[in-house]
Amino acid sequence: MIEEKTKSVNTSVLPVMEAFYTVQGEGFHQGKAAYFIRLGGCDVGCVWCDVKESWDASMHPQLSVEKIVEEASKHPGRLAVITGGEPLMHDLGPLCEALHRAGFSINIETSGAHPLSGDLDWICLSPKKFKAPLPETYDKADELKIIVYNKSDFKWAEEFAARVRPDCQLYLQPEWSKADKVLPQIIDYVKENPRWRISLQVHKYMNIP
Repeated sequence: MIEEKTKSVNTSVLPVMEAFYTVQGEGFHQGKAAYFIRLGGCDVGCVWCDVKESWDASMHPQLSVEKIVEEASKHPGRLAVITGGEPLMHDLGPLCEALHRAGFSINIETSGAHPLSGDLDWICLSPKKFKAPLPETYDKADELKIIVYNKSDFKWAEEFAARVRPDCQLYLQPEWSKADKVLPQIIDYVKENPRWRISLQVHKYMNIP
């Protein structure tokens, strides 16, 4: 069982597993140059997670907000994506403030299992069965991304689609190891339910981070 973590007390530093400049490979902002900030710590614990090494925040260096933004600013793109792990285990207020001062637009990818923090420009809600999103997250989500692992996930996706705003962008994304099996099902589902769109992890096809 994943040990329950608490929010960072010292919000001037954050556990950073990795940070890198690449192209967003998923969802609404796919294809845009972006600086990814992957924070350590997760208490959701998806069995198919491809970054399980992010779960234990204590395994990753604590970096100052100033250092994180300094590294991000070395690149020409001004889209920052905060991800994890579960990034909302930490107070993101100071990081968001510093990124905005440096001219960045800020996206977050979250399960919604922890309270929102920081001034976020785009919220991608990707709920997980292992720990439900907080109810207040639904009205804030700009994008709903459901990872499809098996056929029952389509019904599960519709339950969340009924909770988000009418203008929330809806995406179905195949779990990478099951893509050969579930992608044809997703294609058929989107053809029958055209308010949904398909998200693919195109960065993996392009062999980039």
